[in-house]
Amino acid sequence: MRRALTFWRRSIQARVVASTLALSAVVVSAVGWFLLQQTREGLLENRVEAVVAEASSESQEAVERLVAVPGTETDATTQASELATPIISRGQARGFDVVLGGPDSEEEGLAASGAVYSPGLDTGSVPQSLLEHFSESSETAWTYAPIRTVDDHGRVVSSTPGIVVGSQVQLPSDGRLWTLYFLFPLEEEQETLALVTRALLAAGLLLLVLVAGLTWLVTRQVVTPIRMARRVAERLAAGRLQERVQVRGEDDLARLALSFNQMASNLQRQIRQLEELSWVQRRFVSDVSHELRTPLTTVRMAGDVLYDARTDFDPVTARAAELLQTELNRFETLLVDLLEISRFDAGAAVLEVEDVNLVDVAHRIVERTRPLAEQRGVELSVRAPDRPCVAEADVRRVERVVRNLVTNGIDHAGSPGDGRAQVVVHVGGDDHAAAIAVRDYGIGLAPGEAALVFNRFWRADPARARTSGGTGLGLSISLEDTHLHGGWLQAWGRLDEGAQFRLTLPRRAGATLRQSPLPLVPTDARERLTKVIS
Repeated sequence: MRRALTFWRRSIQARVVASTLALSAVVVSAVGWFLLQQTREGLLENRVEAVVAEASSESQEAVERLVAVPGTETDATTQASELATPIISRGQARGFDVVLGGPDSEEEGLAASGAVYSPGLDTGSVPQSLLEHFSESSETAWTYAPIRTVDDHGRVVSSTPGIVVGSQVQLPSDGRLWTLYFLFPLEEEQETLALVTRALLAAGLLLLVLVAGLTWLVTRQVVTPIRMARRVAERLAAGRLQERVQVRGEDDLARLALSFNQMASNLQRQIRQLEELSWVQRRFVSDVSHELRTPLTTVRMAGDVLYDARTDFDPVTARAAELLQTELNRFETLLVDLLEISRFDAGAAVLEVEDVNLVDVAHRIVERTRPLAEQRGVELSVRAPDRPCVAEADVRRVERVVRNLVTNGIDHAGSPGDGRAQVVVHVGGDDHAAAIAVRDYGIGLAPGEAALVFNRFWRADPARARTSGGTGLGLSISLEDTHLHGGWLQAWGRLDEGAQFRLTLPRRAGATLRQSPLPLVPTDARERLTKVIS
């Protein structure tokens, strides 16, 4: 069922053929029903005219025979039998039945009134409505009714739709009106209608098959080029930029294929230009970074000499030596980060995987950054389970990610005086993933900034000083390290509520993450508390 639904959603050809079949079936059914109704009405009208004419002829002949009967006959039953017997004989030869009912048949019933009828006929085949009609009127009348036959024991053995025609005659013996009922079966009309029905069904099914075939052929002519274009587009998306669509003919689809090929050629040319430009940029950053290391080493040596001798300088010169040492440290860190970024861009970064306990990593990073936190008046704490949270990862890169997140939290934590100068490191794990979340209660992030914090050199507050000595590349490198592990690095933040960064790594290298053991939105966030209360 799942495969059928997938095929239905993805195949426009199947949907077009199915919808065309459905509409064609509705049209064919409506036309077939209309033709059957017209055929049925035509057959019944012709049959009614014929049986009424034949019944009138038989009634007229009976009247003429009664006129010729001598007036000495006084037994009405005998006279009725003599009148009905030849008519019944002709009816058996022509395929209709006859009932001659007495004057009181509408009240007592045909059987009780001494009716004379064809052998094997159920007198109940004459409908009550026709009996009641002749109790009020003597005009000839007809109606549809089932004609039933019975066996010797009076059990009904068959029932056939038919037409019952009634006409009254006056017997000379008693001077009263007797009613002749002629029962004509509609077996031939029923067989004809069944034959027409079978013919219409066969023709309808054949027509639906032909419509389905024609629709499939027509849609195939349109869908096939589209499928080819889709396959070529998928290959282009996979990096095979030399793929093109075959152009056949000069119709609209051929012109579409030609336009598609021109678009692919333009994209290939532009992508190559961008690749070349990116390669040149990466090469430039790598070369500049390497070339700057030699003069930086020289400047570093001179700076160290000046920094060590700062106590012999006057206050202004000593302060200059301290500032020079601080900026040299930051410049050296920037060069290291640029070299790391260039390795990521060149695809040269590799993992050295081992079992890493994230609980130990969190405690080590907190201890290393505690001097910076104390300098800023920020309280650091770790909330981790008692059991280890182990993942296969590169410990150096994981520590770098966590260190960047913690120092970033310290840099953006609240002021010591407002009670929000704290950074909490959460550690959690389950059977499939391990995670570290760093929560601060500082300025937070505006809507939309959570997707920008990992951009290179992006800052939430451009006017804010980098008191922790950051270069603006820490979160970008952290994101690259996380992607190298196949993990997630996500950010959440609200203005004046702080922010939380969550690192999630798979337990096994190369495994696919489905969920994180730690929530991205902190449990003490206002929006989560609002949901809990509601």
